[in-house]
Amino acid sequence: MNILILGSGGREHALAWKIKQSKKLGKLYIAPGNAGTGILGENVDIAPTDFSEIGDFCISHNINMLVVGPEEPLVRGISNFFSSEDRLKHIPVIGPSKEGAMLEGSKDFAKTFMKEFSIPTAAYKTFTSVNIEEGYAFLEELRAPYVIKADGLAAGKGVLILNNLEEAKHMLRETLGGKFGEAGNKVVIEEYLHGIELSTFVLTDGISYKLLPEAKDYKRIGEGDTGPNTGGMGAVSPVPFADKTFLDKVCKRIIEPTLKGLKQRDITYKGFIFIGLMNVNGDPYVIEYNVRMGDPETEVIIPRLDTDLLDLFEGVAHQTLAEKSFTISPETAVTVVCVSGGYPDGYTKGFPISGLDKISDSIVFHAGTKHKDNATIAAGGRVLAITSLGHNITDALRKSYQSISSIKYEGMYMRRDIGQDLL
Repeated sequence: MNILILGSGGREHALAWKIKQSKKLGKLYIAPGNAGTGILGENVDIAPTDFSEIGDFCISHNINMLVVGPEEPLVRGISNFFSSEDRLKHIPVIGPSKEGAMLEGSKDFAKTFMKEFSIPTAAYKTFTSVNIEEGYAFLEELRAPYVIKADGLAAGKGVLILNNLEEAKHMLRETLGGKFGEAGNKVVIEEYLHGIELSTFVLTDGISYKLLPEAKDYKRIGEGDTGPNTGGMGAVSPVPFADKTFLDKVCKRIIEPTLKGLKQRDITYKGFIFIGLMNVNGDPYVIEYNVRMGDPETEVIIPRLDTDLLDLFEGVAHQTLAEKSFTISPETAVTVVCVSGGYPDGYTKGFPISGLDKISDSIVFHAGTKHKDNATIAAGGRVLAITSLGHNITDALRKSYQSISSIKYEGMYMRRDIGQDLL
């Protein structure tokens, strides 16, 4: 099978790394990819949202399956584009339809969906600039912290958690006033849930599903979970407190009602569902849906799959997922993300990275890198994700930090406390 993966981050490198191991693989292409994916397959200079050019490439290179990494092409409807074009409809797309992608594309859609199908989530209301005064009144009814979410995609920056009521009102006004562009034309205000966060992941063919390993990621730039949110500074899988009892609740109360709801709404969904959860005194509540794998969670989940990923994807494409074998390694995976100086604000880039050839006990997933003048250079905010497997969190962490000690580039920064709260 010839495969095209869309995306350029650590998630896509991890998917490419796993697909490369499949006996079913013919040629592997990644659009646009990074310096790491370029070692595994051929990078292609096509934007993930240029549907027409992607379609042309698939025909000219005899692509047998399209694997969509990021959310934006899904929310824009790449699956629908392929299924509606005679020349492309024979090519399976691993990713939901535009209608299914609304679970991530609109916070209001997702909350309405959860309410309709009795899926546990925080109390909420949705507001626009027309009824902003009602938004102020609703904030006054809540206790701090206050959670304000831009309805649409905002590059991971549209969720605000604020401790001061006046600041929350100000940010509601700013968001509805265009702070996040069209994504903030509607705003969801919701009750703050007190508990411990984690994420669960599902691969589904629309009929059955496989529950992938759960993970916990670390969003804040600073140690001790301080400072601004980032795309993710590290992740751990499995999560010790997510025992069988808790995961059974997740399946029965959240995953199965979600899939049932999608069927009842006649929504085509073939791909990943990422469910951000809060463990509130042993009960799971949904914080958000994402319609693709997380990053950096993919970098700890994929290495724990003792299964041919392409075989699973074939099951998704042909709705035979229930028949596919599926095994998860009992080992612990930890990833530590190395970022550019200044990230997540204005950051430096363009510096050469050294020491990658010295690493043997970890997997280096490239997140924001390019190959230039025979060198690998830092080309993004998050640069590398260093993943290690071990008998436990301590063992895996030791390997990752030991590997990182060999890597050097100007301005390199990482958190030193990934996973420490779980020990």
